[in-house]
Amino acid sequence: MTDRMKTTAVRVLVLHGPNLNLLGRREPETYGIVTLSQIDERLRDLAGVLNVQLETFQSNSEGALIDAVQAAMDRVDGILINPGGYTHTSVALRDAIAGIGLPAVEVHLSNVHAREEFRHRSLIAPVCVGQIAGFGWRSYALGLQGLVDAITQKREG
Repeated sequence: MTDRMKTTAVRVLVLHGPNLNLLGRREPETYGIVTLSQIDERLRDLAGVLNVQLETFQSNSEGALIDAVQAAMDRVDGILINPGGYTHTSVALRDAIAGIGLPAVEVHLSNVHAREEFRHRSLIAPVCVGQIAGFGWRSYALGLQGLVDAITQKREG
C-alpha cells in the first residue's frame, strides 16, 4: 500500500430512507428514542476516529435516494444505507446500488428478521457486502466500521 493510500480518508455516503426523519418519535418501542440528527452526530464522531469523510442524506422519496446513489458513484468510496421500507420493495434502488459498483452495507435499527414476515426479505442486501440489523443506532456504527474495513481491503488489493 502506498503512503497516499494510508493517509487518504475513506469517503462514505450515508443514506437514510423513508420515515427515518421521524426517529425518536416514531414507534420508540421498535426504533428507539435516538433521533436521526443524533445518529448522524454519532457517525461523524466515529468517522473522525476512522479517518472517514462522511456525507449524510435522508429522503422519503425513492427517486431522490436513487439519484443520491448515482451521484455518489465518482465521489465516494462506499455507501452505508438504511433503505427503510424500500428494503423490501425497491428493485430500482437495488439496481442503482448494483450499477455503481461501490461497496455498500445495509443497516436496520430493528431486527427485521424478528418482525413481520414481509420484512424478512431484502432486495438490497444481495448487492451489498453486508447487512447489520437489530442493534438500534449502533447498527449504523457497526455498519460504518464494516464498510471502512471492506474499502480498506479493496484498496490494499
